[in-house]
Amino acid sequence: MEIFQVEHARKWMKATNERIQEKKQELTELDQAIGDGDHGINMARGFREVMTKLDGEPYQHVADVMKDVAMTLMSKVGGAAGPLYGTAFLKLSMAFKGQDVDYPLFTKGMEDAVAGVKQRGKSEVGEKTLVDVWSAVLEKLQENDHFDGSLMLDTAKAAMENTKETMATKGRAAYLKERSIGHLDPGSVSSFYLFESLAGVIREGV
Repeated sequence: MEIFQVEHARKWMKATNERIQEKKQELTELDQAIGDGDHGINMARGFREVMTKLDGEPYQHVADVMKDVAMTLMSKVGGAAGPLYGTAFLKLSMAFKGQDVDYPLFTKGMEDAVAGVKQRGKSEVGEKTLVDVWSAVLEKLQENDHFDGSLMLDTAKAAMENTKETMATKGRAAYLKERSIGHLDPGSVSSFYLFESLAGVIREGV
């Protein structure tokens, strides 16, 4: 894959939605252990609405797809996840605006997305949030010079799994302190499904 195109963006969202719907109960159970217990329900509703929004829209640019994803997630996903995911996709949209999305531009968009999520959530790497997965993927993108689905998948999975042994210092899970150790962060798990889906699209598109 040389250029990330509208059809790739659509496939990415479709695959993510299917994965989130399939794993809705798992995400809810993870969130019941250390959060509000609604992450699976919120994410499933949000991405179902994303697919309704994207269906049949004649997009010319990836930026426009990303903007509609952002606005839908912000308005339809409750809790902290809506603003965080919405911010990430809005930053991608702004970086991609009116341009063909080659590897350097995709990486730039991810840099902006991670910076936006950190600022919005007032969080950094190592605090047991979705920042852990997004930052790890970004780091690999920066180290590489071409789309590599397998590397993205492995990186996102390892970062997600690392959150299990991390003590939460942000969000509702932070109230549990040491008791948050031993649980995967729900936002990191849903982020893994997002990048797992993207990795699949990249591998198909190469």
